[in-house]
Amino acid sequence: MKRTILFLFLAATTVFVIAQSQWAQYNRYAAQNDSICSRPKAVLMGNSITDGWAAKRPEFFKTHDFIGRGISGQVTSQMLCRFQADVIALKPKMVIIMAGTNDIALNNGYIAHEHILQNLQSMCELAKYHHIRPILCSVLPAAGFRWRPELTPAEDIKRLNEMIKAYAKANKIKYIDYYSALADEYGGLPKKYAEDGVHPNDICYEIMEQILLKSL
Repeated sequence: MKRTILFLFLAATTVFVIAQSQWAQYNRYAAQNDSICSRPKAVLMGNSITDGWAAKRPEFFKTHDFIGRGISGQVTSQMLCRFQADVIALKPKMVIIMAGTNDIALNNGYIAHEHILQNLQSMCELAKYHHIRPILCSVLPAAGFRWRPELTPAEDIKRLNEMIKAYAKANKIKYIDYYSALADEYGGLPKKYAEDGVHPNDICYEIMEQILLKSL
C-alpha cells in the first residue's frame, strides 16, 4: 500500500514538473543559453513583441550586445517562472522587461493589474539581488486583440502603464516609455506601425530602438 502511494506521488510530481516546464517553455532558449560564453550587456525579456524584435532585427541585437528572450503568448507569470534560466543565469549587466500585453489579453485567465505589477516587481527584485540592473518598459498600445475580439484593452493598458511608471519612479528603476510615442488617439497601435494593431513592423521597431538607446 505504501509503495503504491509513493508511486502515485512520484508520478503526480513528475507530471506536474513536466507540465510546469512546458507551461514556462524552459526549453525554448536552453541550447542558446548554454552556448553563451561572455556576459551580455542586456537581456530583453518579453513576449511575442520582443521575440519578433530579435527575429526581425538581429543586427540591432548583435551590435549592442543585447540578447532577446521573448516567447510568443507569454504572460508575466510565465516570464517570472523562467527568469532564473533566461536572465539570471546569463549574468547580463541589465535586464529590459517589456511585459503585460498577454496578461491584459487574458491569455492565462484573469489576473488583476496589481498582480501583473507584482510579477514585474518580483523580476526586478530578483535582478537587483543578482546585481543585474532592471529596466521596465511600457506596454505597447493596443485597442484590440484579434485573438480576443471581445476585449477592449486600451484603458487597461494605459492604467497598467501608469502603475508600472509609478513603481519604477518610487524604486529608482528606469522606465522606458514606448507607449507615448506610438499610441494613437484611441490608445491603439496604428496600422502604419502594426498590421494587426499589436505586433510591430520594422518602422515601429526602429522607433523603439531609438527610444531604447536614448534611454540607456
